[in-house]
Amino acid sequence: MKRTAKAHWTGNLMEGKGGITTQSTILNDTQYSFKTRFADGIGTNPEELIAAAHAGCFTMAVSATLAQAGFTANDLATEAVLDLDLQNLVINGIHLSLTASAIDGVSEEKFKEVAEGAKANCIVSKSLNVPITLDVTYA
Repeated sequence: MKRTAKAHWTGNLMEGKGGITTQSTILNDTQYSFKTRFADGIGTNPEELIAAAHAGCFTMAVSATLAQAGFTANDLATEAVLDLDLQNLVINGIHLSLTASAIDGVSEEKFKEVAEGAKANCIVSKSLNVPITLDVTYA
């Protein structure tokens, strides 16, 4: 299976602009620019898209791991915060914050174990070469 995305850019770095389109067209020539990447502009940016991909992949991995153990997730919500060092132009890491409602038969300890496993083994986590941290709220 292959997934594709396309980007185009016109102009110089500071004043130029571009568009990102995904295979599904959920992003369809979605605007990105210097301002959307390094300041406050309207549009998206590569780092935001990495964080979104990581949040989605990790949350699905938690659900899948629970299902393999015979449980169904009630409600899972993940925020991924990507830390971009603008001085050195590197990603320092990603912090995942998972909030979940109690799942019948799953202790908080077991749930945190499942979440840690998902953090280490989701496809996006395994593709990144940055520190990944996690906090879990299980109520």
